[in-house]
Amino acid sequence: MTDTLDHAAGVLREGGLVVYPTETVYGLGADATDATAVERVFDAKGRDREKPLSAGFPDVETALDATAPSDRATAFAREFLPGPVTVVVTRGPQFPDVLTAGSDRVGIRVPADETARELAARAECPVTATSANRSGTGSVRRVATLSASIRDRVDAVVDTGETPGGESTVVDPERGVIHRAGPRADAIRDWLDE
Repeated sequence: MTDTLDHAAGVLREGGLVVYPTETVYGLGADATDATAVERVFDAKGRDREKPLSAGFPDVETALDATAPSDRATAFAREFLPGPVTVVVTRGPQFPDVLTAGSDRVGIRVPADETARELAARAECPVTATSANRSGTGSVRRVATLSASIRDRVDAVVDTGETPGGESTVVDPERGVIHRAGPRADAIRDWLDE
């Protein structure tokens, strides 16, 4: 697995696309600070450019250092990450407009999946965190079910077997909004209401 991760990390550093596992589904990764690479993700997915992508990190502190979260968002991230939660915060200057659909906010992910975190660590860049499927089709839990259109556009695949499935909960703790409820949503609601 070390060689596979090293290869995939090199692909990300060179502007390529990687399919990688998370604690929910397989993700489609690119260097989230490279506008051209991020464009490739949108093209591969057939995704509307008005729908922003999130960025994945190896650990919570790296994610917080790359963005400009409020004290409340920082406390929230430290409480719920790593895990199947996307935390919406004020973006850092290194993120291109294409990633955030021109917004001053970005979703940060620190997956519970060790392989996903290790990939971001070895690549030494935030990695786009979006499912490895064409927009409007089902998410991928096994590499064998990747669509040909995705497989043909990626430069590396990290296969660790079947993932658990599901979607992350998307939360803007600064504004007290849950954009998409998923894992830990009840605990998140309780935290936001405190």
